[in-house]
Amino acid sequence: MFRLDNKTAIVTGGGGGIGKAIATVFAKQGAKVFVLDMDEQGGQKVVADIRDAGGKADFKKCNVSQQNTVDSVVAEIMNEAQQIDILVNNAGIAHVGNAENTAEADFDRLTSVNVKGVYNFLHAVIPQMKKSGGGVILNMASVASSVGIPDRFAYSMTKGAVVGMTLSVAKDYIHQNIRCNCVSPGRVHTPFVDGFIAKNYPGQEKEMFEKLSKTQPIGRMAQPEEIANLVLYLCSEEASFITGCDYAIDGGFIKLNN
Repeated sequence: MFRLDNKTAIVTGGGGGIGKAIATVFAKQGAKVFVLDMDEQGGQKVVADIRDAGGKADFKKCNVSQQNTVDSVVAEIMNEAQQIDILVNNAGIAHVGNAENTAEADFDRLTSVNVKGVYNFLHAVIPQMKKSGGGVILNMASVASSVGIPDRFAYSMTKGAVVGMTLSVAKDYIHQNIRCNCVSPGRVHTPFVDGFIAKNYPGQEKEMFEKLSKTQPIGRMAQPEEIANLVLYLCSEEASFITGCDYAIDGGFIKLNN
């Protein structure tokens, strides 16, 4: 089950964290994975690890916020693979702040990556999927798109937009055999989380890690591989009846925090 043999997949932000886990499990299940990231060293390392394990992967450096760059990278992938079966819009950035103290530059930066970056890849890849008879798109949203989280104004806004784009694409292309869903993770233990804690709470790393972990009713953060496994299912043929859905994977954060 959940095989992706003869499938070509794009994973944006695939050089680390959740994206790395998604690229790795896709390759394990037989897909040819194009790992896209601004971090060339991280992306190349993911590709090397996949190849060492017997999988198929290539790296493309890509700034998702630049449409010309995205169009060029997608054209390269089409030239090399002749098809794109799966698109995972995972690339994203975070920000801490409310409506008053979020600077315009930060607001624009989050919009350019988290919203425009998703749009850029939808705009470039959907025509290719239509030509080849269909495909699957998975967008990375967040629990922040469903519930109020303190000091996440701009981030929550962008992830709400991701959910809206997901529903629109699912509706517009259902008859072109293109499925589109999104997942909304709670807190996931990635290097980003460790860096965030170290930067903002020096000397209190262990205490803050435990505090953030316990905001999930299940009592811990997710592992990137747990998110990747849900993404794998939604992008597989076993999920062929699922489109236009937002899946929370959050240790009970949305429904059980009361």
